[in-house]
Order: sequence, then structure tokens, then C-alpha cells
Amino acid sequence: MHTGTPLIRPVTAAELPLLQEIERAAGEPFRALGMASVADDEPPAVADLDRFRRAGRAWVAVDAADVPVAYLIGEPVEDADADHIEQVSVHPRAARRGIGGALIGHAAERARAAGRSALTLTTFADVPWNAPYYARIGFRPLAPDELTPRLRAIRAHEAELGLDRWPRLCMRRDLTPPARTAP
Repeated sequence: MHTGTPLIRPVTAAELPLLQEIERAAGEPFRALGMASVADDEPPAVADLDRFRRAGRAWVAVDAADVPVAYLIGEPVEDADADHIEQVSVHPRAARRGIGGALIGHAAERARAAGRSALTLTTFADVPWNAPYYARIGFRPLAPDELTPRLRAIRAHEAELGLDRWPRLCMRRDLTPPARTAP
């Protein structure tokens, strides 16, 4: 088990290809669930990852040698008053140590500091390390009538990519307001 908080920092431009390697490795376990097309899916292009990096919306968790072992990219979803986690991936060699949860916690702190009330994400409903995991760390499934236009657009894009071959859902984790200190 992970015995400390991993170091989380912004990703550098030079590390963007490493994020692709993390994504490929993190996809491999889907193969065992009969989801080979997910395992074989190409990771985001470096240019796409760089868009998140330049916007200050890409973070890595690093090992003791300062090498990324996990990453998270996200963007605001204004009509949901949320930051949307576009992708969070942990290399299997670093899995089950709380690193993904730490990255999500970091994203929550950033969203809270920006005045947002929630995190959102989309995920596979029946993959053990997807929706069931997110439910354990405070996310709840959104009913179809709770999806904002932007969240519906994200889901529609995923369907175009063929991800709806398996049940998917959108989830939300409400954030508590930042603690106020007395004057």
C-alpha cells in the first residue's frame, strides 16, 4: 500500500510522450475484460496533451526519480459548474497505491480554488477500476436528465468513438466549499 502522498506537479512538454506510454500501459488490463479495442485505442496525440499542458490543466504523479507514473488532464465544464476529468491514468506498475486518488484529490483542490462546485467524469459502468472505484471515492452517477449540454456533448463524442459498446455513464463529485478563516 502507498505510504505517503505522491508528488504531483504540472507536466512538462518533454514528458508528453511519457503520458502516451502510461496510457497504453493503463489500457492493457481492459484486454482481460474482453475490451481489446479499448486496450488497442491510441492515446491522445501529443498536440492534444500539450493543449491541456499549456492551459495549466495537466498534472503528473512522479516516482522517486521524478519520472511520471500517472497523469490527469481536465477542463472546465462551465454549464455544470465543474472541472471535468478528461483522463486519469496510472501505469500498472504504480497501481493500487492511491496515486489515481491523489491526482483526483489534486484536481478537486484546483477546482475548489477556482470556485467550482464539482468534478465530473465519464467512465465505464461495469469496469471494477472505473465506476465502482469512482463511487468509492465520492462520485455519483448522473441521471440522463442531470446532464448539462456540455456533458451530453462529451458523451455523444464518446459514442462516436465507439466507447458505448460497453455501458458508460457520467459521474459527479460535489466539492465542499473552501474553508474560510476568521478575520
